[in-house]
This record gives sequence, structure tokens and C-alpha cells, in this order.
Amino acid sequence: MTVLSPRPDLWTLDPDVLHLNHGSYGAVPRRTQDLMAALRAETDANPMLWFRSVAARLTASRLELASYLQTDQEGFALVPNASAGVTAALATLPIPAGSRIVLTNHAYGAVRYAAERFARANQAEVVVVDVPLEADDETVVSLIATALDDAAVLVVDQISSATAMVFPIAALVDACRERGVAIVVDGAHAPGLIDAPAADGADFWTGNFHKWPASPRATAGLVVAEKWRTATLPLIVSWSEYDERLPERFDMQGTYDYVPWIAAPESLRVLEDLGWPVRRSQLSDLVDEGARVIAKALGTGIAEVVHPAATMRLVELPRSVDLTDAETFKMRVSRELKAEVTLTGFDERIFIRLSAHAYNSLADYESLAERLPALL
Repeated sequence: MTVLSPRPDLWTLDPDVLHLNHGSYGAVPRRTQDLMAALRAETDANPMLWFRSVAARLTASRLELASYLQTDQEGFALVPNASAGVTAALATLPIPAGSRIVLTNHAYGAVRYAAERFARANQAEVVVVDVPLEADDETVVSLIATALDDAAVLVVDQISSATAMVFPIAALVDACRERGVAIVVDGAHAPGLIDAPAADGADFWTGNFHKWPASPRATAGLVVAEKWRTATLPLIVSWSEYDERLPERFDMQGTYDYVPWIAAPESLRVLEDLGWPVRRSQLSDLVDEGARVIAKALGTGIAEVVHPAATMRLVELPRSVDLTDAETFKMRVSRELKAEVTLTGFDERIFIRLSAHAYNSLADYESLAERLPALL
């Protein structure tokens, strides 16, 4: 395994903490934080002047972020997070009474809640397809396709938050097209881990920049297929809604804090300086080795996902561990071990989900492996 330099000079993370959960809230590079501080100082020095300048700055940032995704700039809008993107998509799509909104059992909790809200509002039904953790692509498509009869929309992860599983989006788009079913792709974890993640032709794709692109939190994108662009509206009704087209109508949402959106491209430049494609491959090897070290210490194993996300792995906790209160467990790990982790549950199994970024090293995982068994 290539030994990585974690480049602590790029980050302001507490060096006394093991940061092993980049996949939840990310970490923002020092350079981007400095830019954000300068922009906020500019905002407060003359708020009127600042808000007159916001539209042009948002356009420049939005175009750069769309280019990073290699997607059509005219169909790319800024949203606060992937959950907002999924909600905007479901608010746009026709969902007839008696139809189905199809999900999988890997779906993010907030996405399932959104599907249930729109199903209730439209007298529709939410159908959850059970996809085994070890399923290959052919099995995934076959299982989901059997639930698409009478469906209005499929909402599916590109990379599952719960299981770090990469779904075969291109094949699922084809299956939906054959059946006249709309498809919404929750690509929350995809930017930075999958090249051109919105290229498969879904009706809607949404993803976060605050995860692996390391952009400021509350920065995400929504990619809308051409047929839906006229109908797609932001969740907040603002002055620009009726006299602007997509994507401009999503830009100005009243007295919102636009600094994260404007500063986001700076993090992309940090990744470029890191040589991100090579670094991503190295991080994949790192998290593989880190997962093996922790699993060995716990006497368990690593989830057998056919296509795991590049920088995410699941290490199973011993079945003897009773984690009825997972939040309390995570707080104990944080307080007693000075480590930040997250837990996921799937099919009555509980995992530590490891997710790595450029500030991690093998020593981080070795340190957790040394201390975690005693806490358990």
C-alpha cells in the first residue's frame, strides 16, 4: 500500500481527534475557509453592495461546479443538499393516485420520509425493494425492475449512505425508460468518487459537494433532464421564480447565506492540487487496509459489497454488542476514544462505516483498532 501524506497543512481539523467519518459532514480545507471568511467580511461591510453582486458570483460558481460534474450547465441548479434535490424532484414529477414510488432498503432515511410525504399527498404507495448487500448488478436491476409495474417514479441511491454500495445507475435508467417510469438518482456521495456521476440520463440527479469534493456544507447540485426543466421549481418561492428559467430561478433564495455556494469551487482547486484521481485510488487502498485492521481487532469481518464506494467500507460489529442507542455509543467513542465514527444498520447487522479523505492515514485506523475493543 502506498504511504500517503495526510497534508495537515491543508486542514484545520483537531489533530487530537481521529476523524474517520468524512462521509457525513465532510471537512473544509483551510484555503476554502479563508475565502469564506473574506466573503463574509465583505458581506457585513456593505450588505447592499454584497447582495447586488451575488447573482453574478453565483453564476460563475454554478458554471464551474457543473463543469466539474461534466453535465449540461443549463440543467444544473444549486440546492442546499441532496435531500432538497430529491424533494424538488418529487414535487415536480406527476404521481397519479394509486401509483407507486419505488425505493430500495438502502435508501437514506430522509429520502424515504420525502417519498412517504408525496405518496400520502397523492394517494400513492411507497414500495421498498429488498436488495441484498452482496447483490451483483444484474441481480440489483432484476429485483428493482419487478417492482416498476404501476410505478410513477424510482428513487435510487448512486452510492448508498447506509451500505456504501454503488448501484448500476445506467442499467436502472434503461429499465425505467423501457417502462415509462421516471427515475430520481440520490447521488449524495457521488461527486468526487464517481467521474461524471450525472451522465447516465436520469430524469433527476442530485449530489452533495460537501462530502468528497470537500466544499462548504449546504452546497449541492440538482441536474434536471430537459423535459422537466420548465416545471422544476425551487422549494422557496422568491422574486426570481417567475421571470427566470432553470437554473437561475434556483440561485436567489432571499436572504440566504450564499457564501458556501460561491466559495465551493475553491475546494475543487484544492483537490486538483492534491492530484485527486491518484489520491482517490490511494485512499481506496488505505480504507481497505484500515477496515482489515479494525475487523481483525474486533474479531468480525468487512461487508462483502460487490461494488463498494471508492473510499467507504463497512466493518461489522460483534453480534454480542447491544446498540439499541447508537447515538449514545457514538458519543462514547467521541468522548472516551477521541474518535468520530458513524454506525449503520442493515439486515439486522450493525456496522461502523469508515470513510476516508486526504487527511487520513493508516495510523488513524490502527489507533481505533487498539482502543475500540475495550470500549465494546
